[in-house]
Amino acid sequence: MAADNKALLVLEDGTVHRGAEYGAVGQTLGEAVFCTAMTGYQETLTDPSYARQIVVATAPQIGNTGWNHEDGESRGSGASGPERDSGKIWVAGYAVRNPTRRVSNWRAKGTLEGELADQGVVGIGGIDTRALVRRLRDNGSMRAGIFSGDALAPEAELLDRVRAQPSMKGLSLVSEVSTAESYTIEPAGPAGTEPRFTVVAVDLGIKTNTPRMFAERGMRVHVVPSTITLDEVRSFDPDGFFLSNGPGDPATAEHEVELTRGVLDAGLPLFGICLGNQLLGRAFGLETYKMKFGHRGINIPVVEDSTGRISITAQNHGFALEGERGAEFDTPFGRGRVSHVCANDGVVEGVELISGRAFSVQYHPEAAAGPHDAAYLFDNFASIMSTTGDK
Repeated sequence: MAADNKALLVLEDGTVHRGAEYGAVGQTLGEAVFCTAMTGYQETLTDPSYARQIVVATAPQIGNTGWNHEDGESRGSGASGPERDSGKIWVAGYAVRNPTRRVSNWRAKGTLEGELADQGVVGIGGIDTRALVRRLRDNGSMRAGIFSGDALAPEAELLDRVRAQPSMKGLSLVSEVSTAESYTIEPAGPAGTEPRFTVVAVDLGIKTNTPRMFAERGMRVHVVPSTITLDEVRSFDPDGFFLSNGPGDPATAEHEVELTRGVLDAGLPLFGICLGNQLLGRAFGLETYKMKFGHRGINIPVVEDSTGRISITAQNHGFALEGERGAEFDTPFGRGRVSHVCANDGVVEGVELISGRAFSVQYHPEAAAGPHDAAYLFDNFASIMSTTGDK
């Protein structure tokens, strides 16, 4: 970060934060959001759910552990198969307080700033992120832009550019991050290990660790594009169906909601995460809404209504389902209920069919980086599929 090279972050309400170039130089536009995680910036930056968003890090110092080739979460997204480099950065921009001056980690292959520059991700360093986050908390996430180098212009002109971009509400982004072709992750273990179950996982912005969690439990996972049809799902002869995390407004995902309804009609066990939770809720007949500033971090408490069990979870979402803790409702597929809520604010964090054949959560049980309190949900899904018999 060169302190003498000016950069500006402009919010749609006219607020301007002055800092220095960080990463690539130029212009980027997106929705400004903040992430409270103290660790795992590489996983955050490569999470496809952050597409079109400028992430503000609340941790004061960023980049200490550099950049490695193992911790990325974007494998398969936006590419033609599993060979996709897991280090693809999906955030639109990155805003930090104190970029580290020295990398100190044995796994590091380079610096964070160098990787941002190499991938063309425009950032800003040296700004008062505490003031910026307070503004986003008080007024909500908003459209923003980071400008440096030749992109700099009078502030009134920069504000016009920010306000000319579309809002995240009503924005469909799944097609931008979904895999272009299906690929398969085999069960973990020696070559030739027979799968206990076969799962079709719809890539709405799936993270690398999700198929790995299935594979560790003896499952073969077919990761498929978001455009897949019900007949194509059936062609895999699956034991279960999975809806991944992903970006954008769930109200725009009409094809995916109809596909979910078809899967439910077919009686396949279903598990969803994050955007997948919102799509299952919509398939049930529930509405979604845009949150004021969302949940983004790795220490968010969630309450399971039926047991009172509390899990500390990783989350990244700006939309949520309408509903209240323990609420039951009729669906075209049987009786449903709200299964989980956030202990902080009561936001819906999970829904399910009372029959037990379909469930989803708003948080990330596959969390990397983050807590593993909710990893048992993958075992629950295996238990549901086992009712049809092991393969």
